[in-house]
Amino acid sequence: MSETLQTTDVVTSDAGLLDQTATAVRAAGSALRERFGDVVRYETREELMRALAVNDDTALDILRPRLTALRPDARWVEDELDGGALPPGEWWVVDPAEGNVNHLHALPEWAVTATLVRENQPVLTVVHLPLTGETYTALTGAGAHLDGRPLHVSGTADLGLSIVATSQARPDEDEKVVRRVGSSITAMLFDALVVRTAVPATLHLTNVAAGRIDAFWQFAGARADLLPGALLVTEAGGRISDAEGRPWTPQSESFLAAAPGVHAEAVATLSR
Repeated sequence: MSETLQTTDVVTSDAGLLDQTATAVRAAGSALRERFGDVVRYETREELMRALAVNDDTALDILRPRLTALRPDARWVEDELDGGALPPGEWWVVDPAEGNVNHLHALPEWAVTATLVRENQPVLTVVHLPLTGETYTALTGAGAHLDGRPLHVSGTADLGLSIVATSQARPDEDEKVVRRVGSSITAMLFDALVVRTAVPATLHLTNVAAGRIDAFWQFAGARADLLPGALLVTEAGGRISDAEGRPWTPQSESFLAAAPGVHAEAVATLSR
């Protein structure tokens, strides 16, 4: 059983905290859904950044007070694009509009995520897709679920029969990372059945956890991109590593989540 934790108002288990986090994330998702529909026009990078910030602030205005009330002593990761290890203690790692650019372009692939990290380990996570109403949750040691139904990764054991996915590098990414992304896609096009390339990373990882696709990889990446999906996939029975098969941490330069039966093949392909 999860350890018992205390806030200023209530004594709750991690399971209870997960339920309350899901309620907060759904509320933020509802606010973003009300803003969704028309393509948001922008002509400059500055206009784009302002439009992204409006969406972020809409969700954060709901998430920050509610999550802070749940864990008053937990600190807050202010930059969703940050990577690397966190200082000791509890942290909320939140992406208020995961796939924000998709939202601005009236594309359906976006979500709201919140993950509680304790001593650099994700404890619980919620990923909510407002347009479908789906909510993915995971709690360390208690499994991963979609709207309360247990999730299990794919049983596929042949990369040649697998659907795999990756996310593109960020627009300002280092040239070496961009080229590595391109060469990895080429390698997977030879070895896998289908290769999907899109953002955001979290939605690919929900699909790995649900057994819909068999592997996801990414080079670089931020904590908010990868921590929710890492916990979902692990709790659904999948394997997490870097692209070379070594243990993954937020400091790693690459990330791989796969069904156990294709993990080794995926490592071999990405290591070429």
